[in-house]
Amino acid sequence: MTSQAPSGPSIRQDALVLESVDPVGRPLPDFPVPPRLASHGPGRVIAMCNQKGGVGKTTTTINLGAALAEIGRRVLVVDFDPQGAASVGLGVSPHELDLTVYNLMMERNVDIRQVLRSTVVEGLDLLPANIDLSAAEVQLVGEVARESVLSRVLRPVVDEYDVILVDCQPSLGLLTVNALTAAHGVLIPLECEFFALRGVALLVETIEKVRDRLNPRLEIDGILATMYDSRTLHSREVISRVHEAFGDTLLQTVIGRTVKFPDASVAAEPITSYAPTHPGAAAYRQLARELVARGDAA
Repeated sequence: MTSQAPSGPSIRQDALVLESVDPVGRPLPDFPVPPRLASHGPGRVIAMCNQKGGVGKTTTTINLGAALAEIGRRVLVVDFDPQGAASVGLGVSPHELDLTVYNLMMERNVDIRQVLRSTVVEGLDLLPANIDLSAAEVQLVGEVARESVLSRVLRPVVDEYDVILVDCQPSLGLLTVNALTAAHGVLIPLECEFFALRGVALLVETIEKVRDRLNPRLEIDGILATMYDSRTLHSREVISRVHEAFGDTLLQTVIGRTVKFPDASVAAEPITSYAPTHPGAAAYRQLARELVARGDAA
């Protein structure tokens, strides 16, 4: 490949300077900042899903949620991973929690408002999780309508939020099926690395099975390229292959590789507040605007 790939986004006077094309050569529109909403809800549920770990699911959940909250959306992040990474990333210690999403799923007398936590980001709330959630995978096997438990859990508050982001664990087990059954759409973060490509077909097959058998409204909102490095041939080839296979399902916003994301995680806040002028923060703001423009977020 001899042609030079487009350079990544840059920051000038705290604004994102957009290239004219995205990394696969599609014209890149100027996604406008959407107007504030006059009222909130009902929420669109988006499952952040990929059975491969380390592809940016939690990073995207936290930072997309914060970017949507910045533009006036009421957002709920559901930590649906027993590792509790989304909870930690939003300043909640999983080991100190008395009630989590696990209690909501397994105990009928727990009210969701007892479990909800506000975060440092105005308009962004959290439904936390910890290692207790790992037991739900086994305990749900004998339950009636076991795939729909998360849908029941979210029902009392779905009208209070504009977007509900579910951070799934890296597997295609019963918890992930619960998230897909509750969701309107799926966002697939995909690391720009060849091994990450191998599991996407299996994930799409699972999504189609859930759509056919459990949740006819479910659709793939998009594939989000993460950890992209325009300087490497490898990243450019991977993103080209994703576009060849999935076309415009590949979102035009691309999340670059940077140490600022783990730094923000250690600081327990989104990059939009930890490093608000960094290109990573600008990329997630653009992602929020792109999803709103596509109709995949309010």
